[in-house]
Amino acid sequence: MVPTDTPSRAAPPRFALFAAVSKIHDTSVLRDLVESYVSGLRALGAEPWDSGTERTPLPLVVFVATGGTERQILRSLQFDAREPAILVAHPGQNSLPAALEVLARVQQLGHRGRIHYLRGPADDEGLRQVAEAIHARSVRRALLESRVGLVGSPSDWLVASSPTIEVVKTVWGPTVVPIPLESILSDPDEETATLGEAMARDFRAGAEVLAEAAESELPAAGRAYAMLRRVVEAERLDAVTVRCFDLVVRKQTTGCLALAQLADEGVIAGCEGDLVATVAMLWLYRLLGTIPWMANPSRIDPDRGTLILAHCTVPRSVCGPYRLRSHFESGLGVGVQGTMPTGPVTLVRIGGGRMERLRAIDGMLVRNTDHPDLCRTQVEVETGRDALQELLAQPLGNHMVVVSGHRAAAVRRWHETAIS
Repeated sequence: MVPTDTPSRAAPPRFALFAAVSKIHDTSVLRDLVESYVSGLRALGAEPWDSGTERTPLPLVVFVATGGTERQILRSLQFDAREPAILVAHPGQNSLPAALEVLARVQQLGHRGRIHYLRGPADDEGLRQVAEAIHARSVRRALLESRVGLVGSPSDWLVASSPTIEVVKTVWGPTVVPIPLESILSDPDEETATLGEAMARDFRAGAEVLAEAAESELPAAGRAYAMLRRVVEAERLDAVTVRCFDLVVRKQTTGCLALAQLADEGVIAGCEGDLVATVAMLWLYRLLGTIPWMANPSRIDPDRGTLILAHCTVPRSVCGPYRLRSHFESGLGVGVQGTMPTGPVTLVRIGGGRMERLRAIDGMLVRNTDHPDLCRTQVEVETGRDALQELLAQPLGNHMVVVSGHRAAAVRRWHETAIS
């Protein structure tokens, strides 16, 4: 059984709700109005908070019940440059004018924020947008609390994808934990080896075919997983990326099974020490609740508007039948050739000197391919000609991240609020 414990959406993220009411208004008149709106927000996870009490550890949402509350709201806001202010306005009681004035001042102070306008207490679309904003805040907080392991250094060829750990922390939030490569290259103890070899047998049992890879290659690939799993647990990592080609050169094995298995266990796992792609995968996992896949854009057909992406590993939970092959470049170890479902997908890449830029493309996965000169798992995605021309003219780097569904708009909204 493959674990697929993605972030749960069953329980909405909790947040503090401050209802700002002017003292000059008749509170008996406003009581029912405020309650009618607050009840809808409470269903989203709101916990009432009084601005006169201690600072709340929860994300804060301000319901602008009336005008005349501008300074009261500004005093209540817990400014954090990486967490935008969320203001909720409604049609009456000079709520919107007050919200506009407050947000203008917030922006003058160099902070971010957004007004969410509810046309009434039962404005389902407005409440949906508020819920999305609250979820976005929870994603930002999760990233700020995340730990990403960098095992070894980024691969030498990642000349545009090797940010400093300070840039990762400042712009995106996670703490990068440097980990010596030797921690996974040393020989495991008996218990660790047994765990890894059991994982490899499970992988073999579920595979349609064991092709170029030999049965004798599986135990070493499993032990690589167990060693990496031990590092993840010891360092309390939410994600990890590995300079995995050193496993090929120095241990004659691969990390392909290890990275696929960790992703299925909810630990985002990136190849080649690529911090940029790994942070992107961690972000999308938290934002969308979907396990992502990273791959090389390997071939394009500008006339048809199609792109082939390929890599030698893929989480089992995002593909259907799979085969175990050798690692493409070296012919060693064990790689994974997964068959991914056709349908809508989103391609995502972050980049730029400070990881501040984003490319998000909605596409259609139209088929799986099997070219002998590419990495083992291969998919062809229709993106349209314009997207391909932009990709060639202004690349943000090599690896792209693939998630199921058309999610580009949601991805861009989060990025515009939190990063741009």
